[in-house]
Amino acid sequence: MSMQAMKQSIRQRIIADRELLPVALRVQYSREITARLLQMPEYKAAKTVLGYMSFGAEFSSDEWAQQVLADGKQLLLPKVNLQRKELDLYFVTDLQQDLALGLWDIREPLVERCTKADTWSDVDFILMPGVTFGRDGARLGYGGGFYDKLIAHLPHHPALVAAAYSLQILVHLPQEVTDRKVDWLLTESETINCKHERV
Repeated sequence: MSMQAMKQSIRQRIIADRELLPVALRVQYSREITARLLQMPEYKAAKTVLGYMSFGAEFSSDEWAQQVLADGKQLLLPKVNLQRKELDLYFVTDLQQDLALGLWDIREPLVERCTKADTWSDVDFILMPGVTFGRDGARLGYGGGFYDKLIAHLPHHPALVAAAYSLQILVHLPQEVTDRKVDWLLTESETINCKHERV
């Protein structure tokens, strides 16, 4: 089986497992994960935060994103640029007014309401989406490679953080050289320092 076929098989299995979680449990887990995110020293110290708007059965990022704004931090959210196959980042100040359903029915910034970030050097903290993760920070996304490209272009190394349910953690994940690992992985039951797990 090729690397891509292997990744796709894992993606399908984990997404199916995630969908089976009862809604009430997903809400509870998302609240517990959000509380952990907000307690991170790396988050507290950050001035500019890159997040994402969740979709489907993944960790619900709404409460966290709302708190980022309430904490007086700058919130950047991504918009897919299909022409360049990259993410454009926009400053968002109002989750109700500044977003609309975009590609794949994911809420994205409205370009007429939001300011595009010309430089990404101010980003201190990145919350990254993903389908499944390893305790060493290995990450399997949805297959577009958008976040791997974004991180490769960063002029510095902000805190790379992922939020997921425990069922999304696997012992071994197939990785390629272009796949970027996260520094921290937060679930409903633990905060994992992935750099320590790599030793």
